[in-house]
Amino acid sequence: MNGLKQKITKEHLFSFEKLEVWKNAIIFSKQIYEITLTFPDTEKFGLVSQIRRATVSISSNIAEGSAKKSLKEQAKFTEIAFGSLLEVLNQIIIARELKYINNETYILIRNDILQISRQLNALKNSQLRRNNE
Repeated sequence: MNGLKQKITKEHLFSFEKLEVWKNAIIFSKQIYEITLTFPDTEKFGLVSQIRRATVSISSNIAEGSAKKSLKEQAKFTEIAFGSLLEVLNQIIIARELKYINNETYILIRNDILQISRQLNALKNSQLRRNNE
């Protein structure tokens, strides 16, 4: 980048970077990465890899969808992000059943998933509503 250093301001943000749901998905990804550090080494290429990919997919699909021209297409990517969120929930349930996480951690993650799911639904509904205007 030619060594140019520039302070990033609100005017320099892409549209997805302004979304609270995207910001929360990034925080959620960091939490999942930290939590999965405690999983057994035998799960490094199994559950840990799978849950991390699904978690990153949430914010990635929000970002990718924001680049789509039509609101209907944007809503499709928001829906894919929602699917990834539910994939994480399923994997967290499995992790709890395998006793890789305790019930307190499970409840905290579940609450984060509930919050993000509500935000994704609101975003999708907004995209579809504006598409029909």
